[in-house]
Amino acid sequence: MILEDKVLNLQLEILYCFMLLEISNISKKYGDQVVLDNVTLGYERGSVVGLLGRNGAGKSTLMKIITGFVRQNAGIVKIDGMNVGIESSRIVGYLPEHNPLYTDMFVTEYLEFVGRIYKLQNLKARISDVVEMVGLGSEVGKKIGQLSKGYRQRVGLAAAIIHDPKILILDEPTTGLDPSQLVEIRSLIENLGKDRLVILSTHIMQEVEAMCDFVVMLQKGKVIFDGSKRDAISEYGTLDKLFDEN
Repeated sequence: MILEDKVLNLQLEILYCFMLLEISNISKKYGDQVVLDNVTLGYERGSVVGLLGRNGAGKSTLMKIITGFVRQNAGIVKIDGMNVGIESSRIVGYLPEHNPLYTDMFVTEYLEFVGRIYKLQNLKARISDVVEMVGLGSEVGKKIGQLSKGYRQRVGLAAAIIHDPKILILDEPTTGLDPSQLVEIRSLIENLGKDRLVILSTHIMQEVEAMCDFVVMLQKGKVIFDGSKRDAISEYGTLDKLFDEN
């Protein structure tokens, strides 16, 4: 049994040696409640991953562990070869489901504030770039509190990518967007996923179909599907069935 465990660990090391994100045997409990149960995943850059599961499946906890906001009870997370910590946080961008913003700040003021936390050079130019990328140009002269929910979401996305992260974690990123905004943000996320890793949590299967290369399905803290979108559709017929049957 000990030999089998050593062989398995060696296989995992070989499998993940070129991965941008390596999640190995992660478990997390809150009291007696098991939120994540021995989760192992790995992904390279250039991918958009759809993280699926019902409420309470462990999606948000997994994302918070990757970003360093929550610590696991067991297992290892490595980002670009580094254990999760201060250094890894510099290459991870995070947009949580409940987008935290300083509503009394102007848009550019807030982005400058975030950029200074990362000690960015040429900050004004970078702010200009991300404002254009997320389609905030018409709103930069306003305070965040004056913006619609959709535009506030864009501000959060701009803040998440301002330091040009290698990994982007998005928790329900299209919340509050109208149909035209959805098309623009989906296109942006697809483009961002071309040269980095994007992990996208959503309950909307159309978004997974439109944007994602890979699918992970969590159920009560366990991974019950991890594979390409094509394989998910081949096995279940549709992504809706994958979600409904689990």
